[in-house]
Amino acid sequence: MTPPQSASRWHQLEMSEVVQLLKSDCQRGLDAAEVARRQKEYGLNVVSARGGIPAWKRLMLQFHQPLVYLLLAAVVITAFLHEWVDCGVIFGVVLANAVIGFIQESKAEKAVEALSKMVVTETTVRREGRRQRIPSAQLVPGDVVALQSGDRVPADLRLFQVNSLQVDESPLTGESVPVQKHADPLAHDVVLADRKNQAFAGTCITYGTAEGLVWATGDRTETGRIAWLIAEAVELSTPLTKKIAAFSQILLWAILGLSVVAFIAGVSRGEPPVEMFMAAVALAVGAIPEGLPAAVTIVLAIGVNRMAKRHAIIRKLPAVETLGSTTVICSDKTGTLTENQMTVQRVLAGGRDYEITGGGYETRGELQLDGRGIVPAQHPALLECLRAGVLCNDSQIVTDDEGRLAVQGDPTEAAMLVVGAKAGLIHAEMTDQSPRLGMIPFESEHMFRATLHSMNGQRTIYKVGAVERLLERCVDMLAADGTLTPLDKDDVRIAVEKLAAQGMRVLGFARLHATHECDDLTHDHVRRGLTFLGLQGMIDPPRTEVIQAIASCRSAGIRVKMITGDHAITARAIAEKLGIADSDGVQVMTGRDLEKISDAELPGVAHRVEVFARVAPEQKLRLVRALQTHGHIVAMTGDGVNDAPALKQSDIGIAMGIAGTDVAKGAADMVLIDDNFATIQAAVEEGRGVFDNLRKFIVWTLPTNVGEGSIILVAMLLGVVLPVVPVQLLWVNMATSIFLGLMLVFEPREHDLMGRPPRDPKLPLLTLPLFMRTGLISLIMIIGGYWLYFYETGAGESIATARTAVINVIVMVETLYLMSCRSLNHSLLRVGFFSNPLALIGAAAMIGAQLLFTYAPFMNHLFHTAPLDADAWLRIVCVALLSFFLVELEKWIRFGRHHDKVVPVE
Repeated sequence: MTPPQSASRWHQLEMSEVVQLLKSDCQRGLDAAEVARRQKEYGLNVVSARGGIPAWKRLMLQFHQPLVYLLLAAVVITAFLHEWVDCGVIFGVVLANAVIGFIQESKAEKAVEALSKMVVTETTVRREGRRQRIPSAQLVPGDVVALQSGDRVPADLRLFQVNSLQVDESPLTGESVPVQKHADPLAHDVVLADRKNQAFAGTCITYGTAEGLVWATGDRTETGRIAWLIAEAVELSTPLTKKIAAFSQILLWAILGLSVVAFIAGVSRGEPPVEMFMAAVALAVGAIPEGLPAAVTIVLAIGVNRMAKRHAIIRKLPAVETLGSTTVICSDKTGTLTENQMTVQRVLAGGRDYEITGGGYETRGELQLDGRGIVPAQHPALLECLRAGVLCNDSQIVTDDEGRLAVQGDPTEAAMLVVGAKAGLIHAEMTDQSPRLGMIPFESEHMFRATLHSMNGQRTIYKVGAVERLLERCVDMLAADGTLTPLDKDDVRIAVEKLAAQGMRVLGFARLHATHECDDLTHDHVRRGLTFLGLQGMIDPPRTEVIQAIASCRSAGIRVKMITGDHAITARAIAEKLGIADSDGVQVMTGRDLEKISDAELPGVAHRVEVFARVAPEQKLRLVRALQTHGHIVAMTGDGVNDAPALKQSDIGIAMGIAGTDVAKGAADMVLIDDNFATIQAAVEEGRGVFDNLRKFIVWTLPTNVGEGSIILVAMLLGVVLPVVPVQLLWVNMATSIFLGLMLVFEPREHDLMGRPPRDPKLPLLTLPLFMRTGLISLIMIIGGYWLYFYETGAGESIATARTAVINVIVMVETLYLMSCRSLNHSLLRVGFFSNPLALIGAAAMIGAQLLFTYAPFMNHLFHTAPLDADAWLRIVCVALLSFFLVELEKWIRFGRHHDKVVPVE
């Protein structure tokens, strides 16, 4: 079977011809053997990724940096002067740094690529007569695909069953208004944008339902033909990394400028130009924090991986940074704050109040009246109310690979299936007895769904939805014995309030016997004349872990707000159980209340109120903007098509991985694999940890680089012999970056991280206290280095010995300062000396490397060093300990009086 190569044929064919060409069946779909054969022939339904930068080119780009050009110039000059040892060492360090950078960049790209593949879209297909959910990548030509509002079309389809379908085709055609679809053949010369009997891969269903046959997958789709031209490249950059990059560039040119000035000053004094050039190189090499970009990349990659392990997939890396400054989390209720296993506990039908035992998706349980079990068949009104819930339903309860019950579809519909099964109304049997003839899908605009069925020789419409909307259209109700009786709408409203006050979600059920032949159910059929069947009260219990997560967020200065479409009383009950508000009670505002509030007043109201109920999708967007106007950094959760504007508007858009539509996931910065609010709290914690570790690295590396560069600068300006030479500083920077600096990347989160207020994103990376700390360490390094140099030379030691002492004091100060930088606020004792074993291993490895650097003959030859005696080591350790205790003393002075209150260095 080879489908036509030209897309122009499919829209002009009758459906029977399409089925014949694709060798499929609209009712049964394909069988497993045929699917396997076609997957082998056509491959996965994915667009081929655009080839990235070749490995050799990525390696060469590691040399495309001003610092590297300077070092390569030093290689050429030292080779010209036959200084082969210096030439070889400098070139070896340049090559080693390039290789390390190449490896780090490759790992980061692979990490992000792997994580992006974890967000797998799914689609509903019919194979061997059964509906099932499969990954979209497994689709093949000839598959029967079912679409509904919120779905992203997974492949190019020829539609054969359409119910009020509207599709947003702007990604493909640029059409700004959703296109109304149908299933009729079209003229052969119809352009792509007017092919209304087709649905194209990558477009979004905004309204209605449909079924279609796949005729093209992957690169063969219309979208696939242009996707390779616009494939998005992974960019490991955030506002923070851009700020760091700009800072590094300024620092680079400032140091190069100082190097040039010092070179000119030395030459003008009569110093040999070659020596001054090597001194200038040493100054640049010592002062530039060349390890900073690599550390930033690694910290972000590790943070993203840590979040993935805690069920949060970062789609857009700026989210990692922004999470650290989130001040408000706006969350939906169902499935995020709750278990997402709705259970019907009460049914009011025929004026009677029935209780249902059992919970979750298990069908064990019974129906009770006044505390005693009943036979449902003896209660016609109850049975009809339950029948409406079973027939007006598109969900299924299945057993997953781990043997657990799971829902394919909406949890609310699943609850109706379960309570129906408890009364003996099995979904499959009911649909066979009363086949569906038409449907109006649920839309948030209308707050109901309806289905048309053939029952006992007549047409019957069942309608399920918000009680307020149904009551407006009902004229009578079904009595307990199955007869019609007048409807008291006030009694129904009182019953709804009582159920909602218990934290239940309440749905209304209605019926209409059609008096005429209606083949295609429309809104006009259900506008009036309905018979009210009853209420079903169901509850989705709060997740136990969410209660703790909300408490943690509140202690971190993050406010949690519930924005839901549920009844106000239901929302209040759940919010109280979760502890969203203070003990003085939960303040709730409805969508109707919001309509009366002006844009000028709304920011204050949005800041003050914790729960918003009966909120329309456009009001979610308005609330997010209001909170941002008030100065908040907003994280917003959502799962539907109509949530996409609010997700995009928010600072962090968070989509549900299980219940979320493809449109919501596409608009989000982060996807929750488990749809659990506790995961948001975990991601915020990880985001704070990422920023914390980045700043620790910056605070550690700057004074060490400034200290190294200043030692050279002072020597050049004063015209004294250099206390260190370029190859020695190259060794220091390479060794300390590997053994010390990168260990901060793996620093565990501090225990009080979620006890601090959110970080103000307007604050600079280094505040005045941290600049002062940088100056203190740099000053100790300069004074200690020169003291040791002059002490050793004054004692008759060689210049090589004195320089070796200076290098070792620089390294030892960096090593002990690293321990201080493991927390910018607390002492090392409070952090825990052994809490980061890698830091200790790195420090030990650094000391071992320095012993090799000092005593190994080949290292003495390569780096112009000499062995030190025990007294020299004692002096070196004393200087390093002095720097350590001074920093710890500064911490104690600044924070020692706030043991019970976290006051971070901001």
